[in-house]
Amino acid sequence: MEERRGEIRAAYTASTITVYQAYSPEIGLPAVREGRFPAAWKRDRMTWIKPSFRWMMYRCGWATKVDQETVLAVEITRDGFESALRGACLSSYVPGVHPDRATWRRQLKRAPTRIQWDPERDLRLQPLPYRSLQLGLSGEAARLYADEWTVGIRDVTPLAHEIHALVRDGALGPASRLLPREEPYPAAPGLLTHLRP
Repeated sequence: MEERRGEIRAAYTASTITVYQAYSPEIGLPAVREGRFPAAWKRDRMTWIKPSFRWMMYRCGWATKVDQETVLAVEITRDGFESALRGACLSSYVPGVHPDRATWRRQLKRAPTRIQWDPERDLRLQPLPYRSLQLGLSGEAARLYADEWTVGIRDVTPLAHEIHALVRDGALGPASRLLPREEPYPAAPGLLTHLRP
């Protein structure tokens, strides 16, 4: 099957979008309790957010990998999310998107955010024929994410464990029904033009 271009599929409302991250309990549990990232969360490091729950499960091994045992659903403003997209650069050089490699390097160095399109995953964490967005935030963008864009943080680790148990038992139908409902994100015309291979 031919691979489709990257698309943003997410759970969203009129004003927010849900993204996922996985942390150690030392970071994740205080974030849930306080509804914001604690001081121990390093605002000067690049952090990657993922609108796809299944891709997050692939990345954290259903919340079993070391320092990724706590999976957070982070609700952020759509305004913040879209401003991050507008300022982003692809994390790798793509002919046809960038005029040349040197221009891409300059753009990447200046951009506060970067984009990767990685194969979306099914419930067995096998690749699907379309790509899912990963959004890297650094510098001021990471600080804005943690301190201004975030409007709520939920612990979805129990959900990850429940779905994983069903998948292990071969109960893909019930597992699928528990997944967060993710729909194509209504990106404004031109918002992703500079970010699609």
